[in-house]
Amino acid sequence: MQEHAHAFSDEAVRHSFAAVLALALGAGPVGVFLMLRRMSLVGDAMAHAILPGVAIGFLVAGFSVFAMTIGGLVAGVTIALLAGLVSRTTALQEDASLAVFLLVSLAFGVVIVTANGMDIEKLMEFLFGESAARMDADKLKVIAVNSTVSIVVLAIIYRPLVLDCVDPGFLRTVSRAGGAAHLAFLGVLVLSLISGFHAFGTLLGVGMVIIPAAIARFWTRDITLLIVLATGSALVAGWSGLLIAQETAIPSGPAVTLAAGALYIVSVLFGPVGGLIWRAFPRPHLEA
Repeated sequence: MQEHAHAFSDEAVRHSFAAVLALALGAGPVGVFLMLRRMSLVGDAMAHAILPGVAIGFLVAGFSVFAMTIGGLVAGVTIALLAGLVSRTTALQEDASLAVFLLVSLAFGVVIVTANGMDIEKLMEFLFGESAARMDADKLKVIAVNSTVSIVVLAIIYRPLVLDCVDPGFLRTVSRAGGAAHLAFLGVLVLSLISGFHAFGTLLGVGMVIIPAAIARFWTRDITLLIVLATGSALVAGWSGLLIAQETAIPSGPAVTLAAGALYIVSVLFGPVGGLIWRAFPRPHLEA
């Protein structure tokens, strides 16, 4: 207990826990809509696609959090628009074009940072997050601002987003807001992915967006409850993972992802909406 108290006296550790709180509040709802719109693989591809932009930010300004954030934002939006353009102007599906951009972007980003003076230890932090759950104030500021913007934008586009998930045909007949809402959602997704990168690295930062939504889906079908449960799951997994990272000095990305994976396994087994145990022992239906 005394060791934990001593750890929390470190400002960098407190920053990490505050960042996870902000990330959970912003990324939880984004992950739910990503899942409902069947875009989880798109989110994963875009998470890796921001690496070249982050790498160019590093090349221009070194380890400047704000330069890497701007670079990642530009790269993420560009890749999303390019993948959509390729899928609309060629016979290639959007998921396939995103997969190509993902692989090329990831390789290009790693080449940029390693060819310009980043050592292997820093590269590991770049890809998998900070070791021992330590974060500087600039990263916390970026994550807090990104999450605040995400929450505000999602509140504005909430109705067309929900309608687009439930009945896109009806939305097209009553409103032209669907296209604008989709673009705004892609922007919010990029913000969440950049926050995930700053907290848990390029390769695993997307886990805080996708896995909590998948956890929540085994417990409810209600969209509001899905958002609440996804946010809560992200917070529990994030804080648990940070404690693991503190104790073991492993990078925060794998620690948080493993904690989220444990919650996912519990949900797969015991969740009342499609969980294995509930499916194996279904409740009897009432008969008239």
